[in-house]
Amino acid sequence: MTSSEFDSFRPPEPPRKRRRGSKPKRRNGFGQGDGTREMMMVPEPEFTSYYGHPVVKPAPWGHEVAAYLFLGGVAGGSGVLAAGAQLTGRPTLRRNARLSGLTAVALGGVALVADLGRPDRFYNMLRTFKVTSPMSVGSWILSAFSGALGVATVGEVDRMTGRRLPLGPLRPILSAVEGPAGLGAGLLGPPLAVYTAVLLSDTATPTWNAAYRDLPFVFVSSASLAASGLAMVTTPTSEIGPARTLATIGVVGDLAAMKYTESRMDPVAAEPLHHGSPGKLLRWSERLAVAGGLGAVLGGRSRPVAVASGLALLTASAFTRFGVFEAGIESAKDPRYTIEPQKRRLAERRAKGITDDSITTGG
Repeated sequence: MTSSEFDSFRPPEPPRKRRRGSKPKRRNGFGQGDGTREMMMVPEPEFTSYYGHPVVKPAPWGHEVAAYLFLGGVAGGSGVLAAGAQLTGRPTLRRNARLSGLTAVALGGVALVADLGRPDRFYNMLRTFKVTSPMSVGSWILSAFSGALGVATVGEVDRMTGRRLPLGPLRPILSAVEGPAGLGAGLLGPPLAVYTAVLLSDTATPTWNAAYRDLPFVFVSSASLAASGLAMVTTPTSEIGPARTLATIGVVGDLAAMKYTESRMDPVAAEPLHHGSPGKLLRWSERLAVAGGLGAVLGGRSRPVAVASGLALLTASAFTRFGVFEAGIESAKDPRYTIEPQKRRLAERRAKGITDDSITTGG
């Protein structure tokens, strides 16, 4: 028998007493058999986790990242709405959407840098371009979108100030590139609104990973709600026709995409979307989206109704992003959300006869 210096710290075990005539108990069928069949050599294990600790490490992200998810959706949707207003001749909607998009992307950049800790960490992500990295691709999308929308917004600010910006010989160049820059921001808007969904689902966090196939559709619908709602708040009713249309499409898409995403997720991994703080946020998101959509359809020509509906849609989008974010964080803390889906997937592979690879062994 080996001994250790730590044995002295172990408390002595009391002697075990057994009543006369009693027989030792056998548990879980271990060691039982009638001699005609093969007996179990070890009891069937029931693994949860190591001392109840999380199986996967929760993402070290705070609410700054959740705010960035929301603001990225606002910016991306506003870029698309501004491009549509540019093509259909709605200067007020175009101006407001550009200003809203640039403000949102600036605040989102601040939130991202606050989470990273130092601005140079963001710059370092631009040193390379890696197609297989959502963070690398997203950094380049964010930079390109910010540059294109920034150029278009400078043109708007120049007109708002009566062309008093000290642009000098750059003003003719700005006039030439403003239109293409605005359309470029419109093309980059959807990738900006969606890439964060790919970023979340590419992690090992159970709830996010289980929704990898459909979470981008949830995020793009949420971005439509945010951008159209903000435009309805900031723009006169005479020019919010496209925003009302986008709001209606966004509400239908948001509700359908969320339900479809949950239906295709593992039922255990989807539980955090319905319980606790994430469940409350997502339930209120659904209610506000319906209320805002009805207001956009039925009362969008009334300025007070348009503002109230826009605020409801904007809040619904924020609740969706924060709810999905919080649900993922909660799912990583409980080993059950990692282990049970894994066991179910293993059983499904065995049922299909897959027993000879590195994942599945013979049952």
